[in-house]
Amino acid sequence: MSKESFFLLFIAAGVFPVSLIYGGNPAISMPNFYGIEVDTVNLSNILRAVMGLYIALCIFWVIGARYEKLRLSALWSLAIFMTGIASGRTLSLILDGMPSPLFIFYLVVEIIAAIIGFKLISNLQKN
Repeated sequence: MSKESFFLLFIAAGVFPVSLIYGGNPAISMPNFYGIEVDTVNLSNILRAVMGLYIALCIFWVIGARYEKLRLSALWSLAIFMTGIASGRTLSLILDGMPSPLFIFYLVVEIIAAIIGFKLISNLQKN
């Protein structure tokens, strides 16, 4: 297995459970994991849409890990996803202040994953 495939699978395995926390049963999971009360249908809808997006990307990353022709595209989507999420969290830090330590941990992981993703992209494009 290539290092690119391993990385795609590793990140998919980490993002998938987070997607289920967001949307599997948000009225139960969000208060327990993040201290966020989900008390409207609209909020549940948003969280389940985020879950669907995360799961769709995880599926694409697994497919990219399996099929070499899609590997570069999967890495690009992973790197852009992680950059976007980390950028949003950074903006929130600036505008909203310090979140809980769990979200700071997520931010660090997302930055590292984006950097590794772009490095793997660069290495693949050199070959």
